[in-house]
Amino acid sequence: MGIFQLESRYTPSGDQEQAIGKLLKSLRAGNKHQCLLGVTGSGKTFTMANIIAAQDRPVLVLSHNKTLAAQLYSELKSFFPHNAVEYFVSYFDYYQPEAYIASTDTYIEKDSAINDEIDRLCLNAMRSLLLRRDVIVVASVSCIYGLGAPEDYRQLTLSVSVGQELDRDEMLARLTELLFERNDYDFQRGRFRVRGDVVDVYPAQSDGEVVRIEFFGDEIDAISLVDAGTGRVRERMASYLFFPVKQYVSAPEKRESAIRSIRRELAERIAWLESQNKLIEAQRLKMRTEYDLELINEIGFCKGIENYSRHLAGRAPGSTPSTLQDYFPADHLTIIDESHATIPQIGGMYEGDRSRKQVLIDHGFRLPSALDNRPLRFDEFMARQAQLVYVSATPGAFEYVNCVPGKKGYTPILKARRGNTHSRSAEASRAITHAPEGFKGVFFHNLSELRVAPHPSDAPVEDFDPTRLGQPLIVEQLIRPTGLPEPRITLLPLEGQIDKTIELCRRRVSVRERVLITTLTKRTAEDLRDYLCSTGLNVEYIHADVDAIERVEILRKLRSGKVDILVGINLLREGLDLPEVSLVCILDADKEGFLRNETSLVQTAGRAARHVHGECVLFCDVITDSIRRLVEESDRRRAVQLAYNAAHGIVPHSVARADQSTLRLYTPDEELEEDVLDAAESDTEPAGPEELIAQLEKEMRAAAAKLDFETAAVLRDRIKHLRG
Repeated sequence: MGIFQLESRYTPSGDQEQAIGKLLKSLRAGNKHQCLLGVTGSGKTFTMANIIAAQDRPVLVLSHNKTLAAQLYSELKSFFPHNAVEYFVSYFDYYQPEAYIASTDTYIEKDSAINDEIDRLCLNAMRSLLLRRDVIVVASVSCIYGLGAPEDYRQLTLSVSVGQELDRDEMLARLTELLFERNDYDFQRGRFRVRGDVVDVYPAQSDGEVVRIEFFGDEIDAISLVDAGTGRVRERMASYLFFPVKQYVSAPEKRESAIRSIRRELAERIAWLESQNKLIEAQRLKMRTEYDLELINEIGFCKGIENYSRHLAGRAPGSTPSTLQDYFPADHLTIIDESHATIPQIGGMYEGDRSRKQVLIDHGFRLPSALDNRPLRFDEFMARQAQLVYVSATPGAFEYVNCVPGKKGYTPILKARRGNTHSRSAEASRAITHAPEGFKGVFFHNLSELRVAPHPSDAPVEDFDPTRLGQPLIVEQLIRPTGLPEPRITLLPLEGQIDKTIELCRRRVSVRERVLITTLTKRTAEDLRDYLCSTGLNVEYIHADVDAIERVEILRKLRSGKVDILVGINLLREGLDLPEVSLVCILDADKEGFLRNETSLVQTAGRAARHVHGECVLFCDVITDSIRRLVEESDRRRAVQLAYNAAHGIVPHSVARADQSTLRLYTPDEELEEDVLDAAESDTEPAGPEELIAQLEKEMRAAAAKLDFETAAVLRDRIKHLRG
C-alpha cells in the first residue's frame, strides 16, 4: 500500500480509467513529460488524485492563480484526508515592490499587506515537507521565488520533550532566535508569553492551537496543546518541534559571516560608484545598507532582508536561489494544472523582476547581490523536475512538442534564437510570445501543425506504448462521467448586448440557476455589476484586485445561492468548478486578443459544461478565427460525448459537488450571525413577532450570562430590527 490514501465515493468512469492507466504507464516508463488533455467537467482533478495515489513520493500541484489553487486545495484535502495536503501561494493581499523611477526621481518604498491566514498555510507547507513524504502541496507560481535555505530552516528548529533538562531562560533565547516575539498581553501567532514556570508559545504554523510548556526547575514537566481562544487543554504531548516564524531565517554563525560578506561588497560598490563620480548614489547606498546590517546583527531580520539572501545562504554570485522546490526531494512529481497558462507564466517571471532591481542598483538603493534574490529562470525550474504531468483542456505548443519520448528536456521547441527572425518558419512567426531568460527560443500558439495523434480515449491501455518515438504523450479525456456534452454555443449581435444579457440572466435566475458574465476590463466589470444590481439582480464581481480569501468566499456565495450572477474578466476561466452555472455570457467576443483568443474562449465556455442546461452566449458582429475554432472544437467534442451516451444508454445529468471549504481561520461575521439566529429560532415556533422577540431576549440574556457577548450582540441587533 502506498503512502497516499485516496478516499472517494467515486470510481473511475467514462474514459478516466484509460487516462489514468496510460499516464501511470508513461510515468513508470521514466518519461519526463506527459500531458492529460481533459475537457472541462470530465473529472481531471479525480484523475490527478488517482495518479497521486499511485505515487510513493511528494507531489507538487502547480496552478497559475490563487483562486484555482484554493479550489484544488479544497478538493485534494477531501480526497486525501489522512495525508498532508498543503497550500502555498503568495501571502500578500497587497504588494508594492520597491522601485525607482529615474525620470521623475521618485523612489517607491516596498509596501505590503500580509494575509495572516495564507502566511500560516505557507509555513505549514514548508514544515510538512521537512517532516514527512506523504505531502501534496498545491501552489501558485510564487513557489519559484526565493525562500530561506531548507538546511537553515531545518537547523533552526527547537525540539522539546517531557523530562528534558532545559533552562527556561535558555529556551526563551532559542525562541527569540527563531524570530518569536515575547508579548504577555497581545498573544498572536509567532509570539510567546511567560507566566512563572509556564511558557505558552503560539507557533506560526498553528491553526488556533498554543503549545504550553510547564517547567519543574530546569526540567520540562509537561507539554500540552491548548485552545488559543478558551485555554482548554486539547491534548497532552510527549514532545514538540518548533519551526522558525519567518520564511527567511539564518543561523547566528552564518549571520556573522554574511555581515562580513555584505560589508566587503558594500566597500567595493561604493568605490566603484565614487570612481564614476556618483557620490549621491554612494552615500545613499552606504546609509541604507549600514542601517540594514545593524538590524540583522541585533535582531536577525530587517525589512527587505531577502535582498541579502545570497550572503545569508553563503551562495556564490549568480547562483540559483533556494525556493520551495528545494524543500522537495529530487524524485518528487510535479503536476502543472492548466498548463497552457501556467507554463508561460513561469517563463515570464524572471525578466521583469531583474529589470526593476537593476534600476535600484544603478541608483544606489541596493547592492548588486540583490539580483540574486530572484525567481527561477525557466531552465532552472525545468532542471529541478524529475517528472511532469501537464493538465489542460487546451494544451499549448510547449506541451505538444515536449511530450515526445526520446526527446531530452524542452529542446524540440527551440525553433529560432531571439532576434534571429529570418530563420523562423511562417508557422513559428505567428503569435510569438516573449521567450524566458535561459530559454533561447520561442513559443508559438498556432497548433494546426502540432495537433498530431494524441492518444485517443477509446484506445485500450494495453496497446499504449509510452516509449514509442514520435508519438506525443498527450492522453485525451473527452468523456464526462455525467454524460454532459459540450455546452451549446449561441452567437448574438453586439447591439443591445447588455439588455439581452439582463433578459437571459432573469430567465436563469428564475429557475435558480447561476450566470457568469465576462468583460474586457476591471472598470467595466465593476460598472456592469452596479448596473445589474440597480435592475434588481443579485450580482458580485471578481477580479485581480479582490484578495485570494475573498475570492473563495464570493465563489462559495455563488454556489450557495447568496449571489446569482458573477461578473469577471480573466479569473472566470481555467478550472473553476461551479456546477450551478448554466449560462456564460461573453461580452465583446469578437475583440480578438489575449482575452478573446481560442484558448480563452474554450476555457470560458467550459464553465457551463457542468450543468445539463449549459449554454455559452457570445456577443459578436464578426466571426473571428478564434470563435470559428471554438465552434468546431465544441462540435467535435460534443459528437464524441453523444456517441458514448448512445452506446452506453447514459442520460446526461448535472454535476453534484460539495461546497468548497473556506480558507478562513475564523467564521465571518455574516455567517456567524446566520448561525446564531438559526440556532435561536430553531428551538421554538413562535406564533408572531412578539413571541419571537421574547424568545430572542431569553437567548440573549442566556448568552450574556455565559459571557458570550458576541452572540448576545447579534441577538440584540436582531431584536432591534424586529421592533423597528
